[in-house]
Amino acid sequence: MNPPAAPSAKPDPAADDARGGSALAAWHAGWAATVGLTALAAAGLGQPATVHGLSVPAALTMATPGLLGLILLGRDGRAVRAALLAAWSLAAIAASGLAGGLTGPQGGFVFMPLAASVALGSSRLVPFGALGATLAVLAGLIAVAVHGAPEASPGMAAVAALLTAGAAALALRLSAARQARRLAAAEGAMTRIEKVLAGQPGLTLVLDASGAALAAYGAAPAALPVDPLFEEGLIAAVHAPDRPAVQAALAKARAGVEAQVRFAPRLALDRRILLVLRRLDQGDPPRLIALALDATLAHAREAGLEAARAEAEAQNAGKSRFLANMSHELRTPLNAVLGFSDIMRQRLFGPVPDRYADYARSIHEAGGHLLDLINDVLDVSRIEAARYDLSIERFDVREVVSEALALVRVQADDKGVDLAAVLPPEPLTVAADRRALKQIALNLLSNAVKFTPAGGSVTVRAEALGSDLELTVADTGVGVAPEDLARLGRPFEQAGGAEQRAQGTGLGLSLVRALAELHHGAMSIDSTLGEGTAVTVRLPVVVAREPILGDAEVIRLNRSA
Repeated sequence: MNPPAAPSAKPDPAADDARGGSALAAWHAGWAATVGLTALAAAGLGQPATVHGLSVPAALTMATPGLLGLILLGRDGRAVRAALLAAWSLAAIAASGLAGGLTGPQGGFVFMPLAASVALGSSRLVPFGALGATLAVLAGLIAVAVHGAPEASPGMAAVAALLTAGAAALALRLSAARQARRLAAAEGAMTRIEKVLAGQPGLTLVLDASGAALAAYGAAPAALPVDPLFEEGLIAAVHAPDRPAVQAALAKARAGVEAQVRFAPRLALDRRILLVLRRLDQGDPPRLIALALDATLAHAREAGLEAARAEAEAQNAGKSRFLANMSHELRTPLNAVLGFSDIMRQRLFGPVPDRYADYARSIHEAGGHLLDLINDVLDVSRIEAARYDLSIERFDVREVVSEALALVRVQADDKGVDLAAVLPPEPLTVAADRRALKQIALNLLSNAVKFTPAGGSVTVRAEALGSDLELTVADTGVGVAPEDLARLGRPFEQAGGAEQRAQGTGLGLSLVRALAELHHGAMSIDSTLGEGTAVTVRLPVVVAREPILGDAEVIRLNRSA
């Protein structure tokens, strides 16, 4: 489950809602109106600048920030409120200089920057408001030192103090209302978050470093009650054999790495719980957050798949062992059929009617094809059953390629296909299984001749690339479609149409691939439909020094090698 997305920016406390801005604008307007009306009432029309102890210019100066506060009705924000506080501070400094500061009849006005900072609603502005008030006091002291103390007016000083106290009280009320709205919004958000957490399908836990539950949200999986997690801790709820894995996951999460573990709950061993753990904070010791989900169905499906896989592997291994063990039983009677049909075909014991000689020839050809098929099937089965023995010896690869060419020469001549070999002039010594390498070359050449029409050509190339032997057989035959390339090389997989598939069994290339992989090599196919195919086998078998012939070293290669 994904956590709720974090807000892209921190909310602006100076503009939490429209009502707060309107109330603050009303506070400014009320101040401006009260101070302005007081100044006009005291001064009267055409009276001097100072009447009854009231400095009219100073009063009008203090009313100016109140008028500027009306801008909050159309625009609000931190910058606007900071500018308003600066206006309050400048007005207080100017008024204090005009009216004599604290000793004058409007001494209370010097504290208005502090009251305005409270009304503007940001704790960050309060120190600047206090600074503005301090500067206003200093300005008044300087004015007194330069011009002398102003005319005493206790009544007007009391009015100024009363106006300032009323403005400060309203500012505190505005601040309290704003804090109440923010608290209500926070509580509403917390309530919504708790509803989301409580309604989630899994169980979210806040854990201490030892695994004891500190908080729990959501629906607990079956057999994992929540109360014991607070009393006994998470480890006590886990089946004993699974506890080391859970403890390791807790340690991993404490280190700051997300961890997952699956365990059986102690109260229901047939069920499984998936636990995802992550470090919640950087405290010492740190707290962890965990998500517990019921993984019983997933565990059952995985167990079923594992059982099916094991059964399929056992059946496949049994089939491979059966075919590998049938080598003698299949080959012996077939060799007898081939031998007797060959005797009849050559008339070694006397004349045979031509019709029966043709039958013997057909029997011999069909038996030879069947023997080749059986040999391929047995070789593939022995490789799959890990019972294929590689007899590693050193020899010149040119000899093996030449022998394979000789075996397919008659077939190529009968079809009118040109055979060519590109071999190095010097001996190319390899350490490999001679029979397997000959089988690779023979299968590739037979396939190439089989699927190349009359007038085409087949070329075999052998060369050393460092420690690798690269054997390539290229033809100008029918080619392979791109969608068939991925399937070639697997047992009984063939390409092309029905007529083309009837010419083979699909075992030749799979045997080549298997024999190459037994030598820790690989086979690759490059083909264009209608133009031809090139099959390359690369084996790490080249011997760098001159061959030292000796007894063949028989190495049984395990499939896992």
